[in-house]
Amino acid sequence: MGKKVVVLGTGGTIAGRAERGSDNVGYKAGQVGVQSLLQDIAPLQDALQGRVLVAEQVAQVDSKDMGFAVWTVLAQRCAQYLQDSEVEAVLVTHGTDTLEETAFFLEQVLPPALLQAKPLVMTCAMRPASALTPDGPQNVLDAVAVALENVARGVLVVCAGSVHGARQVQKSHTYRVDAFDSGDAGPLAVVEEGRVRWFGVPSPASALHVVDLQALAQAVWPR
Repeated sequence: MGKKVVVLGTGGTIAGRAERGSDNVGYKAGQVGVQSLLQDIAPLQDALQGRVLVAEQVAQVDSKDMGFAVWTVLAQRCAQYLQDSEVEAVLVTHGTDTLEETAFFLEQVLPPALLQAKPLVMTCAMRPASALTPDGPQNVLDAVAVALENVARGVLVVCAGSVHGARQVQKSHTYRVDAFDSGDAGPLAVVEEGRVRWFGVPSPASALHVVDLQALAQAVWPR
């Protein structure tokens, strides 16, 4: 059996549905389970290049409603899978409203040794799964391509063919599919037809506050 690629679903627009395929705004986020979402991406098995796909639904929320309870569980699940020697990479599907906050949070609380050994790649969509031309499937394929790169490390965000670091990424548009950028730093890489072109080497930061993830559920979060 090959190495595993784990996809953790948290809801968001990528899992959203609207009554009409032409409606990219009046949808309800977090309606499609991550398993169904992945099953609808026909080229995914080829993109995995023999890896075993594991999908888990961590949450099913509109990311504007993301909070400490979901962050706690997500961080714990990411840590558990990153520690697994059979897991090559972890992907997270997420809504766009708080994607940059979640990316930064994960890079700060997950043990640096884990992030320096394996990639944690987050991806999203600006159009719901029910759209006539959803952007989520391509973003997932691009995220897989990045996750399987030897140089990929730390928390990365993949959207609209661009790869961003957790400390630089920011949402800069509320409608366009290329809604994220990294400011003056620019993207770390771009993905073109499954090939990743790197402009810089990902360098996970030493966590500011490494915490006992198992204790978070019982603890009061620092402010």
